[in-house]
Formats: sequence, C-alpha cells, structure tokens
Amino acid sequence: MVNTGDGVVPLNTNLLQQRHPKIFTGRSNPELARKIADYLDMELGDNDIRDFSDGEIWVKYNENIRGADVFLIQSTNSPPRNMMELLIMIDAARRASAMRVTAVIPYFGYARQDRKDQPRVAITAKLVANLLTTAGADRVLTMDMHAPQIQGFFDIPLDHLYAVTIFTDYFRKKELDDFVVVSPDIGGIRRARSYAKRLNAPIAMIDKRRPRQNVAEVLHVIGDVKDRDVIMVDDICDTAGTLTAAANFLKEKGARKIYAGCTHAILSGNAVEKIQKSAVTELVVTDTIYLPPEKRIEKIKVLSVAELFGRAIMRIHNEESISSLFDTTD
Repeated sequence: MVNTGDGVVPLNTNLLQQRHPKIFTGRSNPELARKIADYLDMELGDNDIRDFSDGEIWVKYNENIRGADVFLIQSTNSPPRNMMELLIMIDAARRASAMRVTAVIPYFGYARQDRKDQPRVAITAKLVANLLTTAGADRVLTMDMHAPQIQGFFDIPLDHLYAVTIFTDYFRKKELDDFVVVSPDIGGIRRARSYAKRLNAPIAMIDKRRPRQNVAEVLHVIGDVKDRDVIMVDDICDTAGTLTAAANFLKEKGARKIYAGCTHAILSGNAVEKIQKSAVTELVVTDTIYLPPEKRIEKIKVLSVAELFGRAIMRIHNEESISSLFDTTD
C-alpha cells in the first residue's frame, strides 16, 4: 500500500515487476539459460513444458508475468520441435499480458536457407522471421547468424551479437607465434578479417565448392600457410566436412598446428569421429547449442556465451545501447 496524499491505495505490483527482467528457458539448452541467470544473479522463471502422447507441446507459466519484461531463451537447432516450442512459449507469454517478449535465440536455426539459390526452394530464414513476429515476439536477440543480412527479414528489432571477442581472447592467451587466420570459404572472409585484425595476423582463404548439400571439395588455398600455425574460423560446424577437409588440405600444404573456432557446434552424424581423425589440433566452440557428453572429446573445447548474453539482456531491459557488445572491429 502507498499513501499518495489522497488516501491509501494499493501498490501497483506491475511496476515492481518491470524493474527486473524475467528469464525463462525452453528445453533446447537449459544449461546455458542457467548460466545466464547465474551471471545476472537471478532465478530462472517457473514454467512447465510438456508433451502430449502424440508429440504436441504444452506450455504454462507458473508465475504472474503481467506487465513483465520477459526473455525466453531457446536455440532452434534440430529437432524441429525446438522451433515450435519457442513459438508456443512466445504465444503463451503474450496471452499472459507480458509487457515485452524478447526471443533470445543463441543459435538461429534455418538461417542457411536465406535466398533462392536455385528454382523452387524455400527461404526459411524469412519464414522463421515471420513466424516469430506472428507468434508475438517484440524483439529478437541472437548470435552469429549464418548471413548477417537476415536481420533485414525482421519487422521487429533484432540485436545481433558476435562471438569474435570470446574466441580472440581465448586464442590470444595461447600466445601463438607466426600464425595466420583462415576463412574456409569466400563467404566467411569478412569474419576472418575481423579475427585477423583483432589478433594482428595475416589472412588466407580456402577456395572450395559444394557438389551437393553437406559435401565440400577443397580446390586450393589463397595465402601462405606453410610452416605456420592456423586459426580457421566459421559460424557453424555441422557435419564437419568442410572443417576436416580444409584442415587436412592445410596440413598437406605445410601448416603446423591447426586450430578452428566455430560458434555453433551442431556436429551432426559422424562429425565428432571426423574431427577426431582429422588434422585439426583443437576445435573451439561455444555453448549456443548444448553439446552432450558423448560429443565432448579432448579435441573440442567449449567456451560459454552466458556472460555476453547476460550483459545484452540487462542492457535491453534498461533500454541501453548494446553496440559495444557486437563490435566486429573489421
């Protein structure tokens, strides 16, 4: 209760809720959500997510979120239910009268289909943008989209974080001598340039072609890698075909140790086995996608993005700029 001078009136609890964000997680990566909540010194919100016997998803918030600033953490990697689960979480939050709903998507799935590169194919990146908006998301927070221009598919604000600072800080501590940053293809040259500038290193590029999906053929390397350590950077490691083929090729060309940094570790099929048998010295990934214990081999190092997302969430909540968090320094 508060005294306004005109008598005692009930305290507006909605205003109190707005002072602190509320963070909820889906089932795709609760471990990362807990780390983000721990960084913010908060408790994860109380929600139930269940499956009916036929696979349909049911979501309920077990606490009042009316007037709250709600952040929903859910990566949309396979299986497809992760995407559907996020949409249902957004719809439930909107219908519960949340003041604002931000979809925090550490890994934005379906981003690799961002254009019509051949007849009669879908542009799933745009489809997903439409679905998130229609479900009721007010804002999206994500990291290292496969194509940055996908931001233009959204009619709601989107904040795009980059893992470059996390990776460069890690590689800088290794104190490598005479190394080169390598882009595995021409599409990643801007990313590689950003790493090279931060690490004060030269840059090289691999020329490859894809005869079919998930298959890469290395043709030649543009740049000097002989008798040098290599840091190869990419956004996604799916089947690890590109990564391992490139690493083996670089080894043949005289490279010494071959390190790789990939933000999103999908690691589908026998990707882990390929990495284990390849010339890759170490693959450094982040926890945008949950990596089960059976995939955490000695060659794979996992870095957490929890602090970066936590800082972004608080800045969004406080209506502050987050530009310093996604400076690519290119």
